[in-house]
Amino acid sequence: MKLNELEAVLEAILFLSGDAVSLSVLADAIHMDRATTKAMLHQMQQQYEQEGRGLRLVEVEGAYQLCTAAKCYEYLKTIYHTVRGQALTESLLETLAIIAYRQPITRAQVEEIRGVSAEHAIRKLQDRGLIEEVGKLDAVGRPILYGTTQDFLRYFGLSSKEALPPLEEEPFGDTSPE
Repeated sequence: MKLNELEAVLEAILFLSGDAVSLSVLADAIHMDRATTKAMLHQMQQQYEQEGRGLRLVEVEGAYQLCTAAKCYEYLKTIYHTVRGQALTESLLETLAIIAYRQPITRAQVEEIRGVSAEHAIRKLQDRGLIEEVGKLDAVGRPILYGTTQDFLRYFGLSSKEALPPLEEEPFGDTSPE
């Protein structure tokens, strides 16, 4: 199969999926090794960017997904009558930042850092799909641990949790369980 035909197959898979697809699944689908498939995907990413197309190929934690270009949002919302969701409030952003940088973290640890209840903020962030339960702390009461989601990465244009900008100082103090 020719290179452009393989790219078309990758594009079709990503379009049909509607969600992020792992590099290994994509490589297996086109019967290529991961390095070659990754190079093809990066070439496709550049093509979408350079041609100013309405789609973008984004990498999220080693998986790939087709998304609409941000420049198209205003046009898309008029057709679909949906709003991207209200902007995140200061308290939601603060809670989200704590979770993003300290994950996995319990609600009590978030509350200790913020100094106020985080129940509402955590529920709202879960409703928006930006955080999720990632386990339970091995401590009395087995409190829920929270972490960020792939939707969080997409929302902020990050390829992985490691792509979070570095903090100049540790703003949250030490809340690790003893």
